[in-house]
Amino acid sequence: MRHVLIIGAGRSASSLIEYLLQKAEPENLHITIGDLSVELASRKTKGHPRATPVAFDIFNEEQRNNYISNADIVISMLPAHLHYEVAKDCIKHKKNMVTASYISPAMMDLDEQVKENGLIFMNEIGLDPGIDHMSAMKVLDEIRDKGGKVLLFESFCGGLVAPESDNNLWNYKFTWNPRNVVLAGQGGAAKFIQEGNYKYIPYNKLFRRTEFMEVEGFGRFEGYANRDSLKYRSVYGLDDALTLYRGTLRRVGYSKAWNMFVQLGMTDDTYIMENSENMSYRDFTNAFLPYHPTDSVELKLRHILKIDQDDIQWDKLMELDIFNASKKVGLRNATPAQILEKILSDKWTLSPDDKDMIVMYHKFGYEVNGKKQQIDSTMVCIGEDQTYTAMAKTVGLPVAMAALQIMNGNITLKGVQLPIYKEIYEPILKELEEFGVVFNEKHVPYMGYNPNNVAS
Repeated sequence: MRHVLIIGAGRSASSLIEYLLQKAEPENLHITIGDLSVELASRKTKGHPRATPVAFDIFNEEQRNNYISNADIVISMLPAHLHYEVAKDCIKHKKNMVTASYISPAMMDLDEQVKENGLIFMNEIGLDPGIDHMSAMKVLDEIRDKGGKVLLFESFCGGLVAPESDNNLWNYKFTWNPRNVVLAGQGGAAKFIQEGNYKYIPYNKLFRRTEFMEVEGFGRFEGYANRDSLKYRSVYGLDDALTLYRGTLRRVGYSKAWNMFVQLGMTDDTYIMENSENMSYRDFTNAFLPYHPTDSVELKLRHILKIDQDDIQWDKLMELDIFNASKKVGLRNATPAQILEKILSDKWTLSPDDKDMIVMYHKFGYEVNGKKQQIDSTMVCIGEDQTYTAMAKTVGLPVAMAALQIMNGNITLKGVQLPIYKEIYEPILKELEEFGVVFNEKHVPYMGYNPNNVAS
């Protein structure tokens, strides 16, 4: 029997565990699921005879080494900064490893050791990063195979609320880590290339520079630039591409409204607000507005943001209850970003009957035989329920599939790897289609960079 160790049984692990449990009998697997909460791990096993839930403390070195040494492959679904300790033990015990997280510099430093031990550490094989790599490389390789030269590559991904659960003015609810949403775009200017020119968007302008796109059957979306669109330039073989842009998808109107929080300073995570625990939502809002002896908080906010009372932006703010004088923040020593996250969580948490939605959109512009062409590739995945969400499916399934492919000897690469090679992406993308993760590719007239398609 082959032993799979999964470390971490959180939200993103639901579909991963379900997949491996379904494969346990035909693939002769036993799955050990370790989590700080053995109750959580136990719920995910559903009493399956080939699954063992265990209490797992990543900081217990003896326990960690014991479980890793007895596994045939290790899947780490821990927070990204904790993968390194697992990775070192995997090298020591000569075990392959799979994660959905970005490759950190520390992980990359292990590449030679991983190769010397004949191992593969497969990283960035979730959704974004993961499915974005695989679906992009598939089309890019096909373009190159027919002699094409890639001129443009744009890629967008968003975790959104499904249309049937979209019932607020922001057309948005938290489907993943709320903190990451609040802090999105911070830490430096967004950088990308358009028509051969390097472009930079500072954080205070980021949410007013959006690109619009249509997804057939699902309507219109907007995308704002990710912080570093050039990170995968060489990895994708796009050093000569004239346009390279990666972004995050939202429904049209979200970014303009979110920009109000940015301009007020509510997304700042660098300082603590005094007496935050006893502050009301109204106090929090007022803290960012100038003093006036008679004007109300509402009037001051409308004045400073230059919005009218009949503006939809005003309705969006009212919907969030940010002027409520009786609701308390209740967070000690909190930053503005932490308080904003608390306020938004009151309104944007998925209800038990809500479903989430993942949307991915790639644009490929290329030239072959002197003719410019374009392919638009889109994928929409809607969740089943609060356990088997679209996010859990698109993050967890590629991880599980990669682990099985490695165990079965179908992936022969060694070292610290990304899923950018045909032997990885081809079987996984094909199998993902069986689970409803399907890309629709459409040839459209080549547009290049269209300045009329970008909000000023």
